[in-house]
Amino acid sequence: MRENNVDQALKALKKKMQREGVFREMKLRKSYEKPSEKRAREKSEAVRRARKLERKRIERDGF
Repeated sequence: MRENNVDQALKALKKKMQREGVFREMKLRKSYEKPSEKRAREKSEAVRRARKLERKRIERDGF
């Protein structure tokens, strides 16, 4: 922490937690999620990630 700047330290901490998915994990653990709902959510997230990667690849390669 440079010069004891609390605001800068908090900003850095929040950014790090965001990157590591801590806030997302807290939100998910707030309430119980049925195993079937968890599988469906994880599958839809995987599809979303795959589509995003494909879009980026197409944009990069210009197809």
